[in-house]
Order: sequence, then structure tokens, then C-alpha cells
Amino acid sequence: MDDMYTEYGAEPENMALSMDNLDKQILELLSDDGRKSYRKISRELGVSVGTIHNRVDKLTKSGIINKFVPVIDHEKLGYTLTAIIGLEIKSGTIAFLADKEEFKDNLLAVYDVTGQFDGIIVAKFKNTFELNKFIKLLLKEEIVIRTYTQTVLNIVKEELNSSMINFES
Repeated sequence: MDDMYTEYGAEPENMALSMDNLDKQILELLSDDGRKSYRKISRELGVSVGTIHNRVDKLTKSGIINKFVPVIDHEKLGYTLTAIIGLEIKSGTIAFLADKEEFKDNLLAVYDVTGQFDGIIVAKFKNTFELNKFIKLLLKEEIVIRTYTQTVLNIVKEELNSSMINFES
């Protein structure tokens, strides 16, 4: 890949990895409860604990499972305000935000996108003061031309830490 494009990430090759029906069933059960024991999974699927262990190990080593993380209830931590922020930037990508210390406490998602904006951020805040400070910090970034902020009135569905893919497909 040409060095001038490294900021955009690596171009994906054929990234689809093959899984059989047992792998899909295991992923479905772990998507519902990532703490479910191998023993419980083996009972539900009618296979040995060793088979489940080997399959989860294979799914992890192949990168299909990246990590096991808790699903956090942000509201219980005081983060009651969700904002969707569109960014217009001068050049490159908004990937620089992911590692900036002053933004990381609020960011849930950072996307390079097509369309009206160059990037979209999903972020959580404790109040409008925090949101205002966040927007002002964004606008101080030399690369950011403007922002467009929408606040979420009601969360109908939000599962950023789990997969909703139909594994049976």
C-alpha cells in the first residue's frame, strides 16, 4: 500500500472467515451472555466442554471474537445525555479522535462516513455543560471545520457492545 494512504487504514482483503453451525450457535449464546460457562454452553448444545473450549479458542485466535467486555449501563453512571455529532473536517479522517485523552471519556463510537459529513461521533455526557465543553474542544482542533450536533430524546435500542447479527444466515 502506498504510504500516502496509511492514515485511511489497511485495505481489507477477503476478510470473511468461515464458520460452521456449531460456531454460529456458540457465538449466539455468547452474544446473549459473554460470561456463560463452557459447561452451560456444552449442555445447551449437546457437545463436550472440550469442544466448546476449542471452538471459542479458535474463534478468538481467528479474530472473530475480539474480546469479552461488560455491557455498561451509562445512565447508572450519570451519563444521561447521548449526542450524535457530525463533523466536517479539512482532510484525512476523524480517527485522530479515538486516541485523544480529552475526548475518550465520552466517546462510544467514531465513524468515517460518506455523505454530508466526514465523520460521525456517538458520545455520552452527564449534562449539557459537558456536551458544550466537548463541542468547543472539537472546534479547537485544527482539522475540524464545523460540527452538527443532535441530542437523543429517547433511546429505542442501543447495544453497541453486542452483535445483533443473525448467525443462522
